[in-house]
Amino acid sequence: MTRRRFLAASVAAPLAAGAPRSSMGVATTSYMTAWRPRETYEFLEYCHGIGAGGIQAGLSSLDPAYVKKLRGRAEQLGMYIEVMSALPRADDTSQFEATLAAAAGVGALCLRCACLGGRRYETFASLDDWQRFVAESKAALRRAIPLAEKRRLPLALENHKDWTAEEFVALLKEHDSEWLRVCLDTGNNISLLDDPGELIDALAPYAISTHVKDMGVAPYRDGFLLSEVPLGEGFIDLAGAVDKLRSVRPPIRFTLEMITRNPLRVPCLTDKYWATFPARSGRYLARTLALVREKTASQPLPSIDRLPKEAQRRLEENNVLQCLAYARERLGLAAS
Repeated sequence: MTRRRFLAASVAAPLAAGAPRSSMGVATTSYMTAWRPRETYEFLEYCHGIGAGGIQAGLSSLDPAYVKKLRGRAEQLGMYIEVMSALPRADDTSQFEATLAAAAGVGALCLRCACLGGRRYETFASLDDWQRFVAESKAALRRAIPLAEKRRLPLALENHKDWTAEEFVALLKEHDSEWLRVCLDTGNNISLLDDPGELIDALAPYAISTHVKDMGVAPYRDGFLLSEVPLGEGFIDLAGAVDKLRSVRPPIRFTLEMITRNPLRVPCLTDKYWATFPARSGRYLARTLALVREKTASQPLPSIDRLPKEAQRRLEENNVLQCLAYARERLGLAAS
């Protein structure tokens, strides 16, 4: 199936059904399995077709004409844009500066970044490795923050299975800049043994962007399984999270990240997992394993690797549509 045919098929069903609109946007990372969106303008059109209120996406072109076209279309549709970008490299900030300029030109609300692309407990085998990453990340932020300030465009740093809640707050306080804020992911830090409610409370005052997701858990031999599930099917207090964020950050936008994939393994009962957590006590482990026992669903967590590609595509799309409907109907995120 070509991308054009995929887009046509994806948009036709909800439009034909007259789907009501939501104020919730969709991140491209909601489509990491069967469809990996590459073209920003097409993704904007697609998300409008399914009733979303905005997008969080990388820019497929930094050309001024393209930027102008994308901004004009977003404004015409009444949709917001948040741009995704890597942090600047040590030897050359030119790409980051060009992305910032284009993001400002497109009217982006923020530039979503992350320090780590992977997962802390999988990426680093020793405390020394982790500490080098910490130093490099802080240096990258010191390069990025003045550039963001120059463009008057805040950075939204995601809690991306790297920093614990305490470490993240300390990082924000250390840099102490109104141009460094948070893309608050409601589920990621469970993998670091943080309580999701406490994490939301800690980061909400700094949040200017979100990855709203619900999570399911189940035990396995080396720890527990962690899986994104459609909103309302997991154990995250989504209504509480939305209320909290609205109370402390009224202008914030809510963006869906519903990743349709096999459950992730969190091997918190192995030595390697603990190599980078010298300050974490057994209290965190005990609390999280108790949570897993309490919240394990009666049905197995969804697994998709044995499904045909077309079935994966349909499931990925249906999960997003189901989440948008839940956000409208249960979280008060209908378009005004």
